[in-house]
Amino acid sequence: MVAKGGDRLLAEAAIAVLKEQLLPLATVLTPNLPEAAVLLDAPEPETPDAMPAMAAALRTLGPAAVLLKGGHLCGDTSPDLLVTAAGEHWLEGERIATQNTHGTGCTLSSALAAQLALRGDIRVAAERAKHYVAGAIAAADQLTVGRGHGPTHHFHAFNKRGQ
Repeated sequence: MVAKGGDRLLAEAAIAVLKEQLLPLATVLTPNLPEAAVLLDAPEPETPDAMPAMAAALRTLGPAAVLLKGGHLCGDTSPDLLVTAAGEHWLEGERIATQNTHGTGCTLSSALAAQLALRGDIRVAAERAKHYVAGAIAAADQLTVGRGHGPTHHFHAFNKRGQ
């Protein structure tokens, strides 16, 4: 919905359809902070303290769960917050210094969907998805493809030789 550089990827009309028709059908919504701000027409949080209220507000749009991604925050950590009807669960992670972070949000959403299908438990699925993405980011500098913000290393768990 919002690119890493801040550019909007959806027209206003599409955002309205997303909010009104798709989110009420969603099992889990996985916005980054800029996307959450657009969905709620609110300022982007600058600290983790602002994330619980934002995630709760996103749940009122209809999804059963919200995994609000805190990667845009400053600091040494990258906190994500899972909010469900059962409550809040923080997924903490160390920030990894790399330029190769292209597609991390899509990777997390895909990993979460796969883990949810395998496990059936949103909290376990979110923890496993976050762990997978952290590994993919940590191994990303092993890749030598493209220029600028490269991709994460999706096959890091299978590629023990660093190729």
